[in-house]
Amino acid sequence: MLRISIYEDNDSLRESLGLVLESTYKLLVVGMHGDAMNISEDVIADQPDVILMDIDMPGRTGIEAVQLLARRPNRFKILMLTVFDDTERIFAAISSGAVGYLLKKSPAEKIIEAVHQVAEGGAAMTPSIAMKVLEAFRQPKKGSDFSEYELTPKETLVLTHLVQGDSYKMIADHCNMSMGTVRTHIVNIYEKLHVNSKSEAVARAMKSGLLD
Repeated sequence: MLRISIYEDNDSLRESLGLVLESTYKLLVVGMHGDAMNISEDVIADQPDVILMDIDMPGRTGIEAVQLLARRPNRFKILMLTVFDDTERIFAAISSGAVGYLLKKSPAEKIIEAVHQVAEGGAAMTPSIAMKVLEAFRQPKKGSDFSEYELTPKETLVLTHLVQGDSYKMIADHCNMSMGTVRTHIVNIYEKLHVNSKSEAVARAMKSGLLD
């Protein structure tokens, strides 16, 4: 049996997903949650094999939840299930640790198929999402110096550690900076990259070739 946890703030959709999955052979719904505020405790209690994760939820977004879970060793796979199909969120989710990305308009059988696919080590995506990912990788890379964004060497170093998942304190330690200096660099990075969050900065870094 595959153990499934669902994170979805729409009560009706959450219940419908639960019923569909629960009625499917060899799938067991072990948790249904309206937000991800207690996700660390949830995964300990649920012990899921696959997590279906919405993005736009109250208190903590699905991408932030994925980032939080990435800091701890785990055996489960995370499959995003969302209405958003923009490249920024796709790359933010994938770079944070999600192994699949589906749109909510996907038929139930496709969602079930994707659950099995990610559980077996695959990567599941809605065809339109997969095309966006391919198109993004086909775009010419700008190089890892971010010269087009006019980042300073220190800002590039801080961004590199952000991409690696380091906390502000870890960045301060690695780069021999104060916490205040790290925050200043991050504010400047967000402004130059035209982003508003760490996940968006990481997605922009991936698209620009910083991880090559």
